[in-house]
Amino acid sequence: MGVVEVLDPVAPTRAGGWKVDVSRGERNGRVSSEWFNRPDDERYLSLDDLWANVKSRSERSRSRVVQTVDIRVEAARDNPERLHLMLPKAHEPVAPTHWAFGQLASIVGAPASYLRQLPAPLAGINLQYGLTNHRAEQVKTFETEDGRTELRAVTGPDYGRIHDHELVEAVQRIAGNGTGDTRWKVPGVLDWSTGVYNPDVEISRDTTTLYASDRDVFLFLVDDHNPIEAGRLPDGSPDLYFRGFYCWNSEVGAKTLGMASFYLRAVCQNRNLWGVEDFQEITIRHSKYAASRFAHEAAPALTRFANSSPQGFVNGIKAARQQIVARTDEDRDDFLRKRGFSKAESGKIIEKVLMEEGRPPESIFDFVQGITRLARDKTQQDARLDMEGRAKKLLDQVG
Repeated sequence: MGVVEVLDPVAPTRAGGWKVDVSRGERNGRVSSEWFNRPDDERYLSLDDLWANVKSRSERSRSRVVQTVDIRVEAARDNPERLHLMLPKAHEPVAPTHWAFGQLASIVGAPASYLRQLPAPLAGINLQYGLTNHRAEQVKTFETEDGRTELRAVTGPDYGRIHDHELVEAVQRIAGNGTGDTRWKVPGVLDWSTGVYNPDVEISRDTTTLYASDRDVFLFLVDDHNPIEAGRLPDGSPDLYFRGFYCWNSEVGAKTLGMASFYLRAVCQNRNLWGVEDFQEITIRHSKYAASRFAHEAAPALTRFANSSPQGFVNGIKAARQQIVARTDEDRDDFLRKRGFSKAESGKIIEKVLMEEGRPPESIFDFVQGITRLARDKTQQDARLDMEGRAKKLLDQVG
């Protein structure tokens, strides 16, 4: 294979997109899970709209550390089934969200599911006892005003909050509005009947991959107008990839901050990622120095990936294709058995490659593709993830 570079743009093999081979690489369902579970009011059509929402929410919020013994729990006067909290120096009570109530119960060592089944006055007595006898003595509250004051989070005093809008702003610096004004945009859709990936699909509530709720944000963008050629398919057509990344955060402690970058071949209508290669992920817990780590590690890493050349990835694929490790059936079986695969698994891996490529596996790349294809047949998630992990480890050892 000769020198390979970003194709800017490649002439499509047929109108409306590029022919891709999604039988190669891994399938990643993280974005699909987000897409499936988000109601319409958590879906945004641009980064500007998403940012405006989470930024406005942040501007109406405040965080403070309070002594737990100074928190008073009471049933709402207008609704005896609802609890309110009276915080120190507050002029009115705050209403905990479902999430904040669970955090508060966890901090004082009470089962939230049980407390929610009790009448509010009785649940309040249990919470009040826990707060009065809380050994850590302090908690950090996160309150947001929106017609009324809502308690959105209760964490330990050293919780390092990274606001949702800070992550969105980091993405905006490289992706603009996320709608095509830069290389990075909401993805297109794979046509399963033709195997053609079309990057130009109207962004709607059903296709968007920009999400935010009262607990978190999640964003997925691709550079799908600029395919990368990394070798050839058995029929001689180019094996095309696109760059992609997703990131997430929760300013109320529902999840870590994280970013994942990768190369992929297509995104289907259900927002599954197909043909994923070179998956890299970093996460940052909201500990005391989380904000500093975000500023010095996560945000720059995202920028580096967005602006980097794909040549390292292409060279890795090239090296894996060129590194011949088996020329006979005995070599192939020996290669797989030494890496922990059973005799039955080894036979299935070889069979997968033979069916797809029309020849038995010879190179590292062949074996990796066979392993990932076998992984897709696993019905148990742990078994599938284990198989995919072994394939990645094999590819990482190239060179």
